[in-house]
Amino acid sequence: MDMTLMQQLVTIAMCVLGTMATRYIPFLLFPPGKQTPPYVQYLGKVLPSAVFALLVVYCLKDVSLTAELHGIPEALALVVTGVLHVWRRQMFLSMAAGTILYMVLVQTVFAG
Repeated sequence: MDMTLMQQLVTIAMCVLGTMATRYIPFLLFPPGKQTPPYVQYLGKVLPSAVFALLVVYCLKDVSLTAELHGIPEALALVVTGVLHVWRRQMFLSMAAGTILYMVLVQTVFAG
């Protein structure tokens, strides 16, 4: 089913509006020079760890310990991710390294 020209224009306008709102509203709510509310500071401290934990749960939800590989590639990638994160405290580095290691393992070492 194809979208009409009007539907395409409305979709683009809504995407632009949504993007602009997410960019500008924080500056309207928390202008420079004004004290950031404590709950926003708290969220800034806990959300990165919560998102990281949610990502781990999501990535491991379908791993079966009774399947052929017994979750070995996932476990190795998880250990590397954890060690790198504790060592370097760089979330992007640890996630990227764990993901790359996992992809290399499942496409080469554990390829069926």
